[in-house]
Amino acid sequence: MATTFGCVLSTTITGPTASPEAVRTLAQRAEALGFDAVWFPDHILTPRHVASVYPYAADGVYRADPDHPFYEPLAVLNFVAGCTQRVRLGTHVLIIPYRHPVFTAKHLATLDVLSGGRLILGAGVGWMAEEFHALGLPTYAERGAVTNEYLRLFQELWTKETPEFQGKYVQVSGVGFRPKPVQQPHPPIWIGGHSAAALRRAAILGDGWMPIGLRPHALLEPADMEEKITRLRALTRQAGRSEDAVTISFTAPVVFSHAAAPTRALLSGHPADIAADLRQYQALGVRNFNINLPGGSVSQQQEVMEQFIREVVPLVPRE
Repeated sequence: MATTFGCVLSTTITGPTASPEAVRTLAQRAEALGFDAVWFPDHILTPRHVASVYPYAADGVYRADPDHPFYEPLAVLNFVAGCTQRVRLGTHVLIIPYRHPVFTAKHLATLDVLSGGRLILGAGVGWMAEEFHALGLPTYAERGAVTNEYLRLFQELWTKETPEFQGKYVQVSGVGFRPKPVQQPHPPIWIGGHSAAALRRAAILGDGWMPIGLRPHALLEPADMEEKITRLRALTRQAGRSEDAVTISFTAPVVFSHAAAPTRALLSGHPADIAADLRQYQALGVRNFNINLPGGSVSQQQEVMEQFIREVVPLVPRE
């Protein structure tokens, strides 16, 4: 399986640099440079007081400014679909319990059709209890079970001519559902998260597993990543599927610097060092890298995107 590279464009839809111009410019630049996918995160509301532990900060504090914009990612992907031609369009990750599942399935199917079959659904359960409460959702404690059920419903609606679904949280019968997605049997579902539950979800329901690494406390350095991949493959076999049925992805920040080993962090330093780190993960079975690149402005982001493609990607085997 070929190795692919995606670009996470979080700062185009959230924070002080978010704007339609930033989304369009960087998505089109990513496509022109040869990135395989662009990815966008998901939040609907930003509560002013968040006590929930943020899993990707050393101190567990979520520091997003509630007065900055955070564009809705499915709307953003519709926009990006119209101003690009080739690049895959992904959510990293869509918080599945936040939206009514029939509406979400319809939106995603429509997006896949309008984009010519370019959607990848990155799916997560969410972590912020306060956001669930602000949305009027009583399902925070059951968010894993809700996510599993909703994903099964998506597959039913996307693949069956006469969908029927009787779940704990949603029931559907006696309806038509068109359009069906372009991709067959359905758009790939890549499961976010690195917990034991996320691995089980990926093994049973996922076409891919896409954890975030190298951010405390989810470092997922090579030894830990190897252990989790081994566990995922065992779970996939137990689910009656081929162990390679789930594409292994890895999302992490990349920082160019002049730091010398052994002081440098993984995926930081000179381009050759970064490429060597990527090859370590590649040897474990990772076949998709989603890169967070720093930049305080659109022009700075473009520069590091260009440097990554020009100086790092040629040093990583694609096949």
